[in-house]
Amino acid sequence: MVSEELLKILVCPESRQPVRRADAELVEKVNAAIAAGALKNRAGQAVEEPVHELLVREDGTIAYAVRDDIPVMLIDEGIPLAQLQ
Repeated sequence: MVSEELLKILVCPESRQPVRRADAELVEKVNAAIAAGALKNRAGQAVEEPVHELLVREDGTIAYAVRDDIPVMLIDEGIPLAQLQ
C-alpha cells in the first residue's frame, strides 16, 4: 500500500493533477474488465495483471496501478477509466 506521505506528493505525470486511492468498488470493476480481456492502457496494450491498489487522477479519468507497493506513474501505463462504462 502506498504510504500517506507519498500519496500527498504524487501527481499525474501528464496533467500534474493530484491522485487519490481508488475505492474498492472501482478496483473490482477494473479487475473484472482485466479478467474479461477488455481493458487497455493508454499505449493500447491489454492490461493483463489484476490490481490490488489503484491511484486515480483528480478528474477521475485515468488510473495508475500500484504494483508491489510501487505506483506505476507512467503516462502510457495509465488506464483510461472511460472503458469501464
